Amino acid sequence: MNLPIEKQTVLITGAGRGLGSEIAKSFHREGAKVIINYRKSFESAKKLSDSLGENTILIKGDIREKDQVSKMQEELESKNITVDTIIHNAINDFVFNGDERKKIETIEWQDFQNQIETSQKGFLNLLKIFTSNMKNNSFGRVIAIGTNLFQNPVIPYHDYTAAKGGLLSLTRTAAIDLGQFNITVNMVSGGLLKLTDASKETPESVFEYISSITPLRKVTTIEDFSDAVLFFASPWSRAVTGQNLIVDGGLVLN
Repeated sequence: MNLPIEKQTVLITGAGRGLGSEIAKSFHREGAKVIINYRKSFESAKKLSDSLGENTILIKGDIREKDQVSKMQEELESKNITVDTIIHNAINDFVFNGDERKKIETIEWQDFQNQIETSQKGFLNLLKIFTSNMKNNSFGRVIAIGTNLFQNPVIPYHDYTAAKGGLLSLTRTAAIDLGQFNITVNMVSGGLLKLTDASKETPESVFEYISSITPLRKVTTIEDFSDAVLFFASPWSRAVTGQNLIVDGGLVLN
């Protein structure tokens, strides 16, 4: 079985703002039922839900906490809603500003742990809780949001990059376990995106530099990136799993 996007129910973590909200818009535009997950961005999540209108569901939950993920599933099931597709977009609070980043001599293990808790533990919680119904239905699409920094650490954000690198490994190993149930697990990785909550502190000179060295001569927008995410949820990617698609205008050639 391969469901078209317009027949899918898509859970997007961290969808209350930034890139997550744009991904929600892309899926909603294509006819999917969109579940907007947020942790603390209620106002922006509610505004997004209201603007999209029908076929949207707002749900609060900290994916770092397994019991909260379970409650999310229970709340959805009480409304006869079954998740077909997961977009793991949420990250721990982070600001992309190379001038203010923590360097090796100042960064602590807790900084890594803070990122890992959301990127990897959160992903594991989602997989453990939501894939049971996918297995029963012999269909599921899971898409993790990564970064091109673990292939080209042009700015060494140590904690963020390490957490996303581990997320790619979990994406690949999960794909092996879940493939027998017609559940694909893939990653879409961007570079510096214009504009997200995390990149709004990035100096304009950095955007100009990235644009100058990118084959398409432009910084990838959140709209560009979000539309690419649709591929891994579509029937056209039915034979693709365990892969990492880089969407950065060709900055990293893979």
